[in-house]
Amino acid sequence: MDKKAAIRREKDLRVPVFPYERERIEANAANVGKKVAAYLRELGMGYEVKGVLDHRRVEELARINGDLGRLGGLLKLWLTDDPRTAQFGEATIRAVLFKIEQTQAQMQDVMRQVVRPRVKK
Repeated sequence: MDKKAAIRREKDLRVPVFPYERERIEANAANVGKKVAAYLRELGMGYEVKGVLDHRRVEELARINGDLGRLGGLLKLWLTDDPRTAQFGEATIRAVLFKIEQTQAQMQDVMRQVVRPRVKK
C-alpha cells in the first residue's frame, strides 16, 4: 500500500445539489460500481470513470452464444446435405430457424442489460 492510500483524506468539499441531481449522481455512481465520493473525486480529477460488467450476464451471454453456435452448426449440416440430416423435414428446419431467432432475441435482451446506454445531457 502506498503512502497516499494509507493516509485518510482530511478535506471535504461541499457541493450543493438539488434532490434530483443527488439521485442521478448516486445512480451514476452505482452504475459504475463506485461510492459517490470516489465517483465524484475521479470525475473531478479528470479520470475516465469506467463501469463494471455484471459477470453473471457475461456468462449468460457466453452460454447463449454457445447455443447459437450449436444451432448454426445444425443448420449448416442440413444445408450441406449431410446424410445425418436426411430425415430432417421442412418443419424441423423451420423450428431450428425459429429457435435461432429466439436465441438471438434473448442475447440482445441480455446485452441491453449489460451495456447501459449513455445518459443524455
